[in-house]
Parts: sequence; C-alpha cells; structure tokens
Amino acid sequence: MRFGFFDQLPLANWQSESQRYQDILAQIELGDALGFDTAWLGELHFIPSISCLASPLMILAAAAQRTKRIRLGTAVTLLPLHNPVKMAEDAATLDVLSGGRLEFGVGRGAAPVYFAGYNVPHKESRERFEEALEVILQAWTSERLSYEGKYWQVQNLLLTPKPVQKPYPPVRIAANSPETFAIAGRDGFPIFASPLINPPDKLREYLAVHRESLKPGVKQNVALAFPVHVAESRAQARRECEVSLLSFFKAASELIKPSGGAPTKGSDSQQKLRARITEATFESIDREMGVFGDPDYCVERIQALRQEFPMEEFICYFNRGGLIDHATVRRSMELFAKEVMPQCR
Repeated sequence: MRFGFFDQLPLANWQSESQRYQDILAQIELGDALGFDTAWLGELHFIPSISCLASPLMILAAAAQRTKRIRLGTAVTLLPLHNPVKMAEDAATLDVLSGGRLEFGVGRGAAPVYFAGYNVPHKESRERFEEALEVILQAWTSERLSYEGKYWQVQNLLLTPKPVQKPYPPVRIAANSPETFAIAGRDGFPIFASPLINPPDKLREYLAVHRESLKPGVKQNVALAFPVHVAESRAQARRECEVSLLSFFKAASELIKPSGGAPTKGSDSQQKLRARITEATFESIDREMGVFGDPDYCVERIQALRQEFPMEEFICYFNRGGLIDHATVRRSMELFAKEVMPQCR
C-alpha cells in the first residue's frame, strides 16, 4: 500500500498566505525525505477559511525543484472550470519539471461558488468534465490535436511540452456520487474517495459500484483520505488537533452553501452532507474517519480501516483546519513515517 499526504491550505485570519505556502513546501520536502509516496494538493476557490490554494500545479512545480523522489499530485484539478488545452500544457510542464512525477487527479467540483466565480453554469459540470478530460488525454497522446465537442473545438494544434510519462501521467478521478463511481469504473480509472463526503456504509456501497463497473481483468485502484495526527498518546493527539479539526468542519458548511440561496441539481445530497458536517463532533470524526493517537494505536486503526475499505493508497490529512503549528505537523509526519508506515505497507 502506498502512503500519501494531502493539504488544501485553510487560511485563518491571523495567518499569511506566504507562510502557509512556505509551510506546505517544507512539508512536501520533508515527506520526500521521510519516504512518503505522494504529496497531494487540492484546488479550491473563494473561501480562504477552507483554502488559499487556488493553483496547486504552481505550488507543485515549486515543490518539484526541492524534491527528488516523491510523486506530486493534484487532488483534484477542477476540470470544468478550465480551458483543457491550457490545462494539458500546464500539467505536462509540471511533469517535465518534476522528471515524470506528476499524478493528475481530476474532478468536477461541487461548490456552487466555484462555478459562479468562474462564470460556468453548474449544470454543465459533468459534460464539461468529460470533454475536458478527453481533450487533455488526446493532447498528450496525439502529435497534433483536433477535437470537436459541445464546449471545445480545436483544429490541428501542435501542443508542447508533452509529458515525460508515457502515454501520459497517471489519472485519478474524484468520486463522490454513485454515478461518478460507476463512470470511473466503466472507463477504468483509479479513484479518490473520502469518508468525509460519504459515510462509511455509503462509501462501502459506492466502492463496490466502482469495482463491479470495471471491465474484466482491470484491477480496482482506490485512494482514500483520512484526517491523521500522531502524538505520544491519544489524549495528546486530541489536544493538539481538536481545535483545528472542528474549525475545518465549521467552515466546510460554507463550501457547499447554494449560491444566492438557489437550489441546484443534487442540492438534496448537498444538504445532507452539510447537515452531517455541521453536526460533526470530535468523537464522531474519530469514530468514522479519524486516525488520532500514539503510533501503536494508529497502526491498529489503519489496519482496521484496510479491512473495512479496499484501498491501494492511504492519504493522510495531517493539518485539517490548518491551525496546527508547523513544528507539530512535522513531528506528526515523522512519527507516522518512522513508526506507523513500515508496519502498514
């Protein structure tokens, strides 16, 4: 099993964007030295308390110059918001700069505020996502790109650079709805998923949908993300991460609030998600998705999660909420890498 870590850089009023960027670059550099397989960064917009990380590819390009081995991933690039020709160029550039270490995670995005801000109709998100992914993969594998779609039409473009990885960097799709689990399976793509979005019973059900949708002979490949904090004891872990964790859940309900109060397609599921996030307590998070404690406890917890959910990569979110100081995050990462990872590979 691979081990990665994720961040989306929540920004408190008293924090600076510059310091948050320097912290995550230092943590990626540390992750490289400690033996983590992947560093994943999210793309989010317009809600600093949730994230000040609008352009993960730029941060990962900087990280590529500080690291040698760790793979650098987007979790995820929101394809409906972007021109896919430009995205194909930018992502290929990162693959070149990193010597072929890009992991290209992609998704539709669910927050109405993203689509309003980018002037993209939310109802078009699935079609735009599917077209954009087709354009990008064709751009990476064709000498010249021609494409005729509903949203994108290009003729005989000579795109450069091309990715180092052939035929193209690994592509992984964020799956939240049962439809996306099925589509990703049908097309043979690995997936991201999270018990934050779907509670454990639903997540198990949807992972089965993905597995059953795969063509014969295609192996399921799942990466799951969990909040993690390792300390000398369970009590210390709670003391160090609880305030930050609950701050995240308080702010997260704003992310899925309908723009202007207008209902959107899928708003019922978003309302249920918002209610679940709003009602979250440390105890419920610890019970359903958290890995908080001393190294021995974390080993047992991860082994139990592996029994509950099929996964090829365990992704740690070491600073959900962004309020844990950098030195404490580093110590948690070091304990995890030295005392937990070797027993769970």
